[in-house]
Amino acid sequence: MQILVTDPIADAGIDQLRDAGATVTIDTDLSGDSLAAAVGGVDALLVRSGTAVTAAVFDAADRLQFVGRAGIGVDNIDIEAATAAGVIVANAPDGNVRAAAEHTVAMLFAVARSIPQAHGRLHDGEWAKSAFLGVELNGKTLGIVGLGRVGQEVARRVAPLGMELLAYDPYISAERAELLGVELVDLETCLREATFVTVHTPLTPETAGLLGADELALLADSYLINCARGGIIDEAALAEALADGTVAGAGLDTFADEPIDAEHPLVGIDTAVLTPHLGASTVAAQTDVSASVAQQALAALAGEPVSHAINAPSVDETVYQQIRPYVELAVTAGTIAAQLLEGRIGTVEVSYAGEIAAEDVEIITAAALQGVFEPLEWQVNTVNAPRIAADRGIEVTETKSRQSADFQSLIGVTVGDGDTELGVFGTLFTGDEPRIVRIDEYRVDAIPHGRMLVATNADAPGVIGFIGTVLGEHAINIAGMYNARRDEPGGEAMTVYSLDDPIPPEVEAVLEEDDRIIDVTYLEL
Repeated sequence: MQILVTDPIADAGIDQLRDAGATVTIDTDLSGDSLAAAVGGVDALLVRSGTAVTAAVFDAADRLQFVGRAGIGVDNIDIEAATAAGVIVANAPDGNVRAAAEHTVAMLFAVARSIPQAHGRLHDGEWAKSAFLGVELNGKTLGIVGLGRVGQEVARRVAPLGMELLAYDPYISAERAELLGVELVDLETCLREATFVTVHTPLTPETAGLLGADELALLADSYLINCARGGIIDEAALAEALADGTVAGAGLDTFADEPIDAEHPLVGIDTAVLTPHLGASTVAAQTDVSASVAQQALAALAGEPVSHAINAPSVDETVYQQIRPYVELAVTAGTIAAQLLEGRIGTVEVSYAGEIAAEDVEIITAAALQGVFEPLEWQVNTVNAPRIAADRGIEVTETKSRQSADFQSLIGVTVGDGDTELGVFGTLFTGDEPRIVRIDEYRVDAIPHGRMLVATNADAPGVIGFIGTVLGEHAINIAGMYNARRDEPGGEAMTVYSLDDPIPPEVEAVLEEDDRIIDVTYLEL
């Protein structure tokens, strides 16, 4: 495993990677063309906010499977390009949540009581006691823009201070907010009614410039805190609002372009408290995010689920151990279905029945799509399989039923070309042994492993013998055989052969020349 680290991360993660046998290269001077040149032959890339992982980087990477952000924000990583390339992008959202929340609370106190300003005046030799009249947090309203992990942690910390809590977040339920003691409101109400406003949204096209001049005008005599991401607030507009007294004070830890210099519009404004992106800068936070991103890198390279994947299905490790056999079965069922359908695939349905329908099956559905697309020679995995389906206009549906007549759990992958559909269904036997139990209307009992021949033929005497004779004449050994017919005797039948040896095309041609054989498909799984 070749792992490249381009931003400083704590030794805990580096040591973990090396202990697992990875070769770790640390180079914090790479960017742009030099980074693109360096990712060739690299399996995983670990960064913080300082490295821009662009489409050019993904284009240049021939082995890259994972990009890990040791922190929360991933706006420095081109997620679309990563997904198209089948590269997992993950962050470490939990490791620095407490640190970011605590820094936010520290900023609240700092701007409310002018602590940095008083500190500076005292160091200059001035006892400016009468110059600073603070504002108490008790009894005031805090508006939280973005009630995610950090926003929720802030809410928990300030509620005991006697603050009323409002929040604007279109993606959280009112029930969840109520549990936190927070009232959900629209953005205008949040800004207009709060004495203090703190920002905790990611930087996305939707949130870029979210708080501009018009929004800042609503903060009459109020205070604004941003320890989330730069670019959410129009910093020039904020400087004007502070200078004319519209906004009483502000505390910013993040900026649109970092690092800032003496020419930045907020530098020199006495009511602005500025820190150099310190939100996650605690010993515990850096250790935690480093260890988290290292663990996820190792999981990704081992083909295991990634706990905080941004662009791929993620699942808790304990849950994954329960559903992992179904993930592998879904890939196989999808592969078989795609190869048996002769037309161009236009629809894919992944169905779940029985106990498996109660589980989080997102990763299983992605695995089924991976299996469907693999025979078409597309570079595909569970990261880009849903994207490939969307790009090619393939309709994907997922169905669940808690009822399963014959099996404890049953999954199916049905593919269609607009005229016909073909479904492959599987389950697990004792010891998590995968079995294909139905292909279309044919009930079979096939072990989906190795080499298989699926033959559809007239249900007539001698057909199976003929197939066996042809295979024997070409030294192809049959390891197992599973036969079923669709209707009454004399109709159509299907036989699935497990083989020890490959079937060359000329043998398939011999079989297909017989009028009794409707179709034969050779599979390698």
